[in-house]
Amino acid sequence: MTAFKHWLDRTGMGSVLLLALLLIVVFPLCLDLFRLNLVGKYLCYAFVALGLVMLWGYGGVLSLGQGVFFGLGGYGMAMFLKLEASDPVTTKIQSTPGIPDFMDWNQLTALPIWWEPFRSFPLTLLLVLTVPTLIAFIIGYAMFKRRVGGVYFAIITQAIALILTVLIIGQQGYTGGVNGMTDLKTLLGWDTRTNSAKYILYFVSVGLLLGSIVLCTWIQKSKLGTLLLAMRDKEDRVRFSGYDVSMFRVFAFCLAALLSAVGGAMFTLQVGFMSPSLVGIVPSIEMVIFAAVGGRMSLVGAVYGALLVNFGKTYFSESFPDLWLFLMAAMFIGVVLGFPEGLAGLYTNKVKPWWQARMAARRAAPATPPITPAAKRTEAPDTEPGALPPGISSQQT
Repeated sequence: MTAFKHWLDRTGMGSVLLLALLLIVVFPLCLDLFRLNLVGKYLCYAFVALGLVMLWGYGGVLSLGQGVFFGLGGYGMAMFLKLEASDPVTTKIQSTPGIPDFMDWNQLTALPIWWEPFRSFPLTLLLVLTVPTLIAFIIGYAMFKRRVGGVYFAIITQAIALILTVLIIGQQGYTGGVNGMTDLKTLLGWDTRTNSAKYILYFVSVGLLLGSIVLCTWIQKSKLGTLLLAMRDKEDRVRFSGYDVSMFRVFAFCLAALLSAVGGAMFTLQVGFMSPSLVGIVPSIEMVIFAAVGGRMSLVGAVYGALLVNFGKTYFSESFPDLWLFLMAAMFIGVVLGFPEGLAGLYTNKVKPWWQARMAARRAAPATPPITPAAKRTEAPDTEPGALPPGISSQQT
């Protein structure tokens, strides 16, 4: 038992096991299917928050355009599902059967050639993972090699998010426009709208998320993680030591893009649609809030941040439909001002030291021996036979 506790302290897996217990046991037992499906959707955003911990917390580079990679992963999966839902039999009422309905509405008479790879599921999975990573590599290489960082990098990534949103909305015949891709029902013939499918997709999301946390924890504890921290705090010293700082940052940016794409693909599978409203500037900033509230240095804290912010968003929008945006802003400002290191910092700096001090005081306290009947007779005051109890005079009797 002691060796297991040492292993948990050394690897930091204790908080991961607690999170796994919450996601695998507590939520499925305590929540109905509707709420559990909402949690599954929130966990898709948690993938983006994990990437931001690696990029922003460890790499020191803030990206305000992670919605781009989330959307690319989601649109890649949506293209496959849309083609599967657009077989010639189902779309026989269209003027051109066999193509997605929004293409038919926009007078397209044939499937665009760049849609063809998405007829294959293995190729779709490959493209979902590689296309966002490749785009992140091109953007990161172009900017980090020229030592573009800080505020300028954040502004450029925001501009890319805006450009992609305008592109998606403008090319309605190829992307579905402002409505996005909807009516996504099956995956390889498996109906994703059934109750059993929702449970399975939830647990798949949890498994992928926990696997991503373990991978990122391993990176943080490796030499690469140490170098990322060193570059964040003393970039010039790392560069003078002979390391290529730009390529390490490109790696962190690509890793964050890959995780975001996985989250986007799982989001499409669980929710059944993908739209440009999930790609633009506002959702990208919301994703940064997840990491800021949870703690940008903590992987598990970022997951809790994504869950907390989205729970608050759902609760406030249901209970206070006219004020929920103000309440969300107040929550974010309060957490950032009160706990600059997020909820993870609150636990590390306040809760954990208080608990450790309490446990140390309890261990240092002397143990009180149990009082036996013989000891009670020994401690009792000596009284002569026939004497009255103390406090009672003979006159009272």
